[in-house]
Amino acid sequence: MNAPVEPHPADETVLGARATDDGTEFALWVPRASRVELALVDEIGQQSNVDMTRNAEGVWEVQVPGVGAGQRYGFRVDGPWDPPAGQRFNPARLLLDPYARAITGGVDYSGPLTDHTPESNFAPDPTDSAGSVPLSVVVADSPPPSPLADPLPLADLVVYETHVRGFTHRHPAVPEHLRGTYAGLAYPAVIEYLTELGINAIELLPVHHFVSEPFIVGRGLVNYWGYNSLGFFAPHGHYSSTGNNGEQVTEFKAMVSALHEAGIAVILDVVYNHTGEGGHEGPTLCFRGLDHAAYYRLTDDQRNDYDVTGCGNAVDTSNAGVLKLVLDSLRYWVREMGVDGFRFDLATTLIRDDHHHVNQEHAFKKLIDSDPVLAGKVMIAEPWDMGPYGYQVGRWGPRWIEWNDRFRGFARDYWRGAIGGVQELATRLSGSSDIFDHSGRPVTSSLNFVTSHDGFTMRDLTTYDLKHNEANAERNRDGADDNRSWNHGYEGETDDSSINAARQRSARNLMATMLLSAGIPMITAGDEFGRTQGGNNNAYCQDSPLSWVNWNIAEGWQHQLDLTKALLKLRAEHPLLRPTAWRHHGEVLDAEGRRLGRSPVAWFTETGVEMTTEQWHDHGRRTLGLYLSDASEGFLVLLHAGAEPVEWSLPGAPWADSYQVLVHTGDSGELPHKPLIPGTTVRVPGRTIVVLSAAVRTSAAPVPVSPPSPEDDVAVDQQVPS
Repeated sequence: MNAPVEPHPADETVLGARATDDGTEFALWVPRASRVELALVDEIGQQSNVDMTRNAEGVWEVQVPGVGAGQRYGFRVDGPWDPPAGQRFNPARLLLDPYARAITGGVDYSGPLTDHTPESNFAPDPTDSAGSVPLSVVVADSPPPSPLADPLPLADLVVYETHVRGFTHRHPAVPEHLRGTYAGLAYPAVIEYLTELGINAIELLPVHHFVSEPFIVGRGLVNYWGYNSLGFFAPHGHYSSTGNNGEQVTEFKAMVSALHEAGIAVILDVVYNHTGEGGHEGPTLCFRGLDHAAYYRLTDDQRNDYDVTGCGNAVDTSNAGVLKLVLDSLRYWVREMGVDGFRFDLATTLIRDDHHHVNQEHAFKKLIDSDPVLAGKVMIAEPWDMGPYGYQVGRWGPRWIEWNDRFRGFARDYWRGAIGGVQELATRLSGSSDIFDHSGRPVTSSLNFVTSHDGFTMRDLTTYDLKHNEANAERNRDGADDNRSWNHGYEGETDDSSINAARQRSARNLMATMLLSAGIPMITAGDEFGRTQGGNNNAYCQDSPLSWVNWNIAEGWQHQLDLTKALLKLRAEHPLLRPTAWRHHGEVLDAEGRRLGRSPVAWFTETGVEMTTEQWHDHGRRTLGLYLSDASEGFLVLLHAGAEPVEWSLPGAPWADSYQVLVHTGDSGELPHKPLIPGTTVRVPGRTIVVLSAAVRTSAAPVPVSPPSPEDDVAVDQQVPS
């Protein structure tokens, strides 16, 4: 159990550095310290220390005249060295401000960074860390970015997960000096690509200022993904093209404005569950030096970190002062930096109580629910952590969207032939109602994804059975082994055209399954045109061509891009393909309230009739038709995972008066594009998805149906909407 560290600051208490007309006000919450000094650092590293004064809330304050924007600073905090009480105060450590709006400099791991001696984790080291640690920077207030003109309904969201540096580092249209920066992501050619693709929400891998772990640095690598935060208010300085002494704030805001003006929402992947300090044996850069027991979960003896993240420490949101830090950070990024939502890494850690137990009624969730600044903002949970009962998929409530790993695993298994039957296919296409259709939760609760930054790319899912992480210098022991991938008979890249064609078809099927499912889709950057990481499924430490998006589309993968654009266009233009409510069998009514004889959703066999109970339980079945309609339009989606072609008979009235193939995952010429009347037999190739529009009756008046003619079976080139 973690005992609360008190007193804690009131909700309205302003912490951090605030520039005024007369100087700068500094405020730091360190309730158990005996002395706190503000260290002002000049351009050559010289320090001027100013004593701070403690108030009744445990906040240390000082106002320094003549100090303004661009001033670099840190803190020295003195108090008991008492590890059994969770206190590791060491004034020899120059500490970051947890509320710093900008951070400059890096970490020199050859310097004195740990608060303890090399001989013992529990004996203090008096060597000064100045010169080996990053510094906080005073940042003046400035106007927030331009807001989105029209905030997006959740059902309309198409999330695109990408990395600020990796997305533009090799982009040929971005000027070299802007590549890999906030300004590069805001470059017109980049935004034009996103809008033409059909993206309206970009989710950025962590942009909170982060550092690399010592063991990564020791291998000559870096933390590329950024899941090692050190500053919850500071945009990562190394992504700035103009400087990291506060300029990163201005450049980030300009990026948000540019994306907003193009109608693209900005979602941040945030890592509040742990920090870059690691366990107590790691570097002391900020939080541990301020108060070990206040900021981190500790074991019962208070000496060691209680780690439910797998990263050495876990931030303790059961402590009111720490919970305020997280909420203040969220509000800052919304109010001052203009972002539209958040994806919470290992979110379960944030809802653990003072006994480390998971509590879905945690104050963290309640405060987000009631906060007016966060109202209407996108909240996405990675609904698990590494601790006991950490897997919380489906339990986050109506306010939350959740990463649906069940969708990811099923889609991979279905298209590689590892799952029999189509029951779960129907469930996943319907928004995973088995997980989310309860407690008033909407169909948009499920974030559907097949890949993410963590794991194989979509192309690599079809190319490798095994991970190939040798470049990470961990003897290929890192990364997941449960990849559910299929190399189509050959491990790695090949010149065999038949294998490549099969792989590309599988990738198209995976993409189409995701984009045609109810819920919110998330595309990993580059999956839309076959980006590869050479079989590396854990590229967290690869700031190299292996991770950067290669904008030269490989042979055969243009079809993947065309398919993605076509499906996103259909999704945007037809609300039937992005429902706001759960689909149930029932009656579609016309404008006068009369029955039209068809259901809003129905499931068909290849014979053109609805599925029977026996067929639902047929584990050998590999084929399913999904029919959707409202009073004005309809769609029929044919999904066939069998290796051999199947003859589909199109359902007749009242389901449709005619059909039209709109898009499919097969090759050119494999399916007809001319209008098809009910009863027509369509030959669907093996492992193919077909989307047909269904011309439906809009009134209850009967319409005669003509019999099919032989020429309706003639296959011509595929027509993909432009």
